[in-house]
Amino acid sequence: MKTGDNELAARAAGGDAAAFQVLLERHYDVVYRIAFRFSGVREDAEDIAQEVCASLVVKLRSFKGNAKFTTWLYRVVVNAVRDMQRKQANAGRINRDYSELQVLARGEEAEAAKEIAWLYESLDRVSDDLRETAILVLAESMSHAEAAEILGLKESTISWRMHELRKKLKTLAEAEL
Repeated sequence: MKTGDNELAARAAGGDAAAFQVLLERHYDVVYRIAFRFSGVREDAEDIAQEVCASLVVKLRSFKGNAKFTTWLYRVVVNAVRDMQRKQANAGRINRDYSELQVLARGEEAEAAKEIAWLYESLDRVSDDLRETAILVLAESMSHAEAAEILGLKESTISWRMHELRKKLKTLAEAEL
């Protein structure tokens, strides 16, 4: 029978290296994916994922098991992304690498890639709180309730942010016509 994440987290927090290894193996891809979607830069996502994994041993001591482990982990990753973005803010805006989107722009997927590129470029023009919400709700297909729990907000705030995002994106699209 497969051991649950919450139990593994409790064991890992108590010093069980094998439980910690299982958690890392189960969730590394999610940590990296979230880091990449927030940062948009492969190297930054790798750095964030590495930082999260390295600090997870200590952070697990704060995991109380009140929420699902994955919800708690999303919050840890989001906070790590925010920390990195704050550090990089002094050095200038984060440069997004859209070269992977250019690869998609070839052939049949050209229009879809163009729309995705426009969306990511447009997300650069909205506030950080709207961008965070959009990534969790749109890219990660989370419900408003799940995004609210991860960001530590009310579900109604997430709904309001998505409404505001739609209005801003519509305005940006109309301005480009």
